[in-house]
Amino acid sequence: MNTPLATHARPATNAPPGTNALEVRGLTKSFGGLRVTHAVELAVADGERRLIIGPNGAGKTTLFNLIAGELRPDSGSIALFGNDITRLPTRRRAHLGLARTYQIITLFPGETLLRNVTLALLGLSPLRWNPIVRLDRQTGLVEQARGALQRVGLDHLAMRPVAQTSYGERRRVEIAMALVQAPKVLLLDEPASGVDPNGRALLKQLMRDLGAAGKTIIISSHILSELGELCDVLGIIEKGELLFSGTSKDLARRAAMGGSVEVAVAERLKEAADLMRVHPLVQEVVLEDSHFHVTIKAEAPDITFIPEHLFRNGYRLTLL
Repeated sequence: MNTPLATHARPATNAPPGTNALEVRGLTKSFGGLRVTHAVELAVADGERRLIIGPNGAGKTTLFNLIAGELRPDSGSIALFGNDITRLPTRRRAHLGLARTYQIITLFPGETLLRNVTLALLGLSPLRWNPIVRLDRQTGLVEQARGALQRVGLDHLAMRPVAQTSYGERRRVEIAMALVQAPKVLLLDEPASGVDPNGRALLKQLMRDLGAAGKTIIISSHILSELGELCDVLGIIEKGELLFSGTSKDLARRAAMGGSVEVAVAERLKEAADLMRVHPLVQEVVLEDSHFHVTIKAEAPDITFIPEHLFRNGYRLTLL
């Protein structure tokens, strides 16, 4: 049984109706000569669930780092409910309602699950300035932390040290740490990675619950089938550029319009075409000089199987 989380006060957004929860305009970042994001554009509606997929190294985590304030962009802007947060530090963004998880888990392994989540909550409390605060005596904070653990199905392990839990359980602890901050916009970086089937089912139900509660959720993944069914809009990122952004209806429409999709990859074009040619949802593949055309079968619900199949086999898309 899921219990609602107690929440602490958040500043009101004061945003006009229809204002996007998150807007990213022309976001670009390079490390030396390596460009990791290029002119990324996102407009995520309030309450939307957005999935961004791409292979490892495509720029998903860098994009999240830029949105969360852990990296400064070279150019472009970021707005949260209409407020420019491009130059705000991470802590200010958190106070405005932005929370995230990480692809690489960042927990205190010697502390219990409950204490880890309580510490996350403490970061947004005035008590954080008290160097001698006794967390075990902060009943309100502890109960909120327990509620967050219950939401991710880990309340029975609340007093277990993180070091004695599985990778998938630690992944869910991170989600609990984000939830306990009562975010308006939640960034989940590869949330299903390493999670066991039971944990994945709990995660999917949690995404449904959060969506029903009107939370804005942006998820990154390299596997579309994990959470794609729960999301309203899909984005495909490769080499720091968004190749596609649209709804599942847009994808289905592209599949229905003649059934042909133009695809290009960064390398091994012929091998990629041969790989798609034997896919059970593919009718025909025609190889050109710089790309290939994939004609899909009528039973294919949309075109999302194309990038996912190529990503799984190590190919990097440049056109879809």
